[in-house]
Parts: sequence; C-alpha cells; structure tokens
Amino acid sequence: MYRFILETYRRLIEELTLTKTRYLYASFNIKNRLTGIIGPRGVGKTTMMLQYIKNELYKDGKCFYFTADHIYFKETTLLQFVSDLYQNEGYHIIFIDEIHKYQNWNQELKNLYDAFPSLKIVFSGSSMLDLVKGSYDLSRRAVLFHLHGLSFREYLNFVGDFDLKAIPFNKLLHEPPTVHIPRLLPLFQDYLQHGYYPFVLEDVHSYYEKLTRVIDKTIYEDIASYYNLKTPSLHYFKRILTYLASIPPGELVIHNLAQNLGVDDKTAQHYLTILASVGLIREIYPMGGGGNRLRKPSKIFLNNTTLMHTLQQYLEEPISKGTERELFFIQSLQDAGIELFYSSDGDFQTRHEVFEVGGKNKTRRQLKDAKKPSYLVKDDILTPLKGELPLFMSGFIL
Repeated sequence: MYRFILETYRRLIEELTLTKTRYLYASFNIKNRLTGIIGPRGVGKTTMMLQYIKNELYKDGKCFYFTADHIYFKETTLLQFVSDLYQNEGYHIIFIDEIHKYQNWNQELKNLYDAFPSLKIVFSGSSMLDLVKGSYDLSRRAVLFHLHGLSFREYLNFVGDFDLKAIPFNKLLHEPPTVHIPRLLPLFQDYLQHGYYPFVLEDVHSYYEKLTRVIDKTIYEDIASYYNLKTPSLHYFKRILTYLASIPPGELVIHNLAQNLGVDDKTAQHYLTILASVGLIREIYPMGGGGNRLRKPSKIFLNNTTLMHTLQQYLEEPISKGTERELFFIQSLQDAGIELFYSSDGDFQTRHEVFEVGGKNKTRRQLKDAKKPSYLVKDDILTPLKGELPLFMSGFIL
C-alpha cells in the first residue's frame, strides 16, 4: 500500500499545473515542527500544500504527502504509518492532508511530535481544528495558518490573469489608488455570485452543484464525525442555513429559530456555534466587551456571498442587495484579520473607524453622529473620493 500512496503523491505533484499562489503562500513556512493549514472545505488547502511541496521541497526528495482519509487507515494507524515513513523510508517532512478525517488524529499527532524530535509534520484540516487548542495540549506545539476563500483581488488575478497586489487597510482608507480594469463592476458581480471558492477556476457551470456538495459533506461528514451527531440531528443544519438565507442578518432571534426547528434555545445556539466553527456562517458583535455583548446579540450572516447565492436556489425570495453588500464588506475585512463590529453610529466599525455601506446614492446622514473618522462604502462606483470608498476595494485588502 505504501507504493500505491507514493505513486499517488508523485502523480499529484507532476500533474499540478496551477502556478499562481494564494495570499497565504508568501507567509507560509514550516520552521516549526508541527504546522497546520486550517480552513473551511473547498478553499484550496490541498492545492496550497501541493504547490509548496512542488516549489520548495520536491527536488530534495525528503518530504512525503498523503491524505488521512485514505482507506488504508481503516487497517493501520497514522502513528505507525508516519513512524515507518521516518524510520524505514527516511522522510523527515510529512504532509498529512484532511487530518480531521482520521478519528484519533490529535492524540497521535502529539505522540509523533514527542517521539521524533527531528520530524516535521504539516497537516491540513477543517476550521474545526481551532479546537486543537483544547486537545492533548497541541496549542503550544502547533503553529496554525488560516486559509480563507478567494478575495476579490485574488479572484481577478486568477480569472483575469492580473498581478494585483494587496492594499494595506490603512492605505486603503487614506491613500486609496484608482484601479483600472476593464469591466470591473461586472467582474465584481461575478465574484459575488461565484468567486469565493477556488474551484470556480475549474468550471463555473457546475459551481453551485459543487458548492452544494461541499455544504453536504461539511454537515454529513465533518460535523457528524467531529461532534458525534446522529443523522436525524444533521438535517437541522441545512434548515438553519436556508433560514438564514431568507431573513435579514439582524433579525435572527434564537428563540424563533428554535421554534422553527422544533428544538430548545440552547440546542439552537449550539448548532449555530457549530456552523460558525466549520466556516458556513459568521458572526459580528457590537463594539465593547463584557455586559455589552450580553445585552446585545450578535448578528449572524452566511459565511460569504457565494454561499448566499448558492442557497438562494432553494428559496423563492430574491437576494437582498443590502445584505449582499454588507456581507461582502464583512467577509473582506474579517478574512484579512481586521476586527469588525456592528455600530450604532453607522453600519460597522473597527477600533478606529466607522463605515456605512450602501449604493452609489448613499448619503452621510447615518454618519452624522459618528465620533470616529467615518467612511461611506458605496457599491456601483469606481473611483474613491475623500470619505468615500468603492465597495469592491474592500476585496483588495487580502
């Protein structure tokens, strides 16, 4: 079986044709003995691992790649296989893909880490591996890199063969450049509909079908396995997602959701927490901590605009343009690691600025009482002005 897995690894490397890399590639490194790439299904973790191997390590022949969901691991342990790779085959760098598919991954990773001080392990897995912090004390051993979906800038680079550089957030606010790209606004609309997940590069016509499979696999495989939930409970998650797609984000009331599902409030809240952990929804909180967060509930959105358009197929209501604009702004800033809160002075705020998101005719009326520097973020415009930013430029931060 080792020979078959080795041949699969070599074939994947040799047939990898994509040359452009994701935003994370430039900062990714394997200096640590235990390194993880985590993120939702479908955002390109496997491709990035294979690119890194092909570009940085493959010629030396000292690294090995395999996926932990291989049928072989029904018969043998990850611990034994990696031990054999190190001691018998001489590999000192091991890449393990889809590690969350292996039931005892956290304990065996710790055992390998402790047993082989000269071995480096790089693993990829679901966003749920954030919970590694509480498992077998891996938090002080592993360095985790987070991979999100394509930003609008990355989407343009991939589909339009551009070489656009990320714009630091501070520069975007104070020295925003003018972007000259033909058909930019139509391309932005394309991105909102089907640009977040990189498999858009394969075939746009089967995109929603593929994303629906990603949703189903996340629920019926990842959630089911990780949280040990039985099949009758799993259908609630799809119902929650379609429910969220049908209402404005600020109007979710946990008690109403619980009644709609036929479960208690605590269970409904637990299901939302799970959906956030696997990258299917995202939350935004009010500014402030402690009691303020308890008094004011979070606003809950689907994770990205592409997910919104995919789920809209199951609904009769059209997409809310206002919600789509707000979600794009949120996903762009949060994916770039910028803390964002909802605001009483505008729609959103960071620690230092307030933002109002709307169409090209939006005025500053809602920002008149803002106590911090404030900005209008407008859809359907191309050129930044003082205090006004085109919405699409939020997608250039990452």
